[in-house]
Amino acid sequence: MIKFFRKIRQNLLTENKLNKYLLYAIGEIVLVVIGILIALQLNNLNEQRKDKIFEQEILNQIQENLKNDQQALEQIVANFNSAVAASNKILNSEVSSKTEDSVKIWLGMVVQFDRFQPLTNAYEVLKSNGLDKISNKKLRFLLGRYYDDEASHMIKSVTDIEGAFNDHWIPILFDEMIEFEFKKAVVLKDYTILLKPSRAQNILKLNRDNLSSGTNRIQKGLYTIEAIQNLIALEIQ
Repeated sequence: MIKFFRKIRQNLLTENKLNKYLLYAIGEIVLVVIGILIALQLNNLNEQRKDKIFEQEILNQIQENLKNDQQALEQIVANFNSAVAASNKILNSEVSSKTEDSVKIWLGMVVQFDRFQPLTNAYEVLKSNGLDKISNKKLRFLLGRYYDDEASHMIKSVTDIEGAFNDHWIPILFDEMIEFEFKKAVVLKDYTILLKPSRAQNILKLNRDNLSSGTNRIQKGLYTIEAIQNLIALEIQ
């Protein structure tokens, strides 16, 4: 093909047909430009196809990660709510031989903690490739809000309860405990320390308030997870 065009140019120059040669040269340039543009367009289409495939794959992975986070957080919220309800029952109860069995169960719901670590591997892969790989702007915003902001707040809320267990409840248990079964029952020498003004009662009240605050924080994160999942479902249809 190159030899063919070269021969045409030589013939035109030999025949001294300058005008035709110029027109031909311009036409040849136009053809080259068109060829380059077509090649660029095909390359862009190929890149867009690759980006779309990546977007679909990474959104599926993020969706799976979020499902695991959601299950863990919903269980933590259930535990927190049970602990708050149990705290109120203890504070409003009158301990006697008839209620001690109930109180030890209630206290078992209170004197415990959970741990939470969000699954971020898919989001980290996305960030390394660029958040702009996600075409939906609202979805990009919500992903950033959840992973870069709300997740850290939820981790802190859950960690605070573990901190209260280690710093506040353990000393009480060392002094007052007869039996302890994690997340099931706590038997104390004297339950009345929780029903009168005391360090133990203050710990119970403060822990209840921290649990309530943590529940509110986690619920916000769960709302964001749900919003993200709904948007991802639309994107991967």
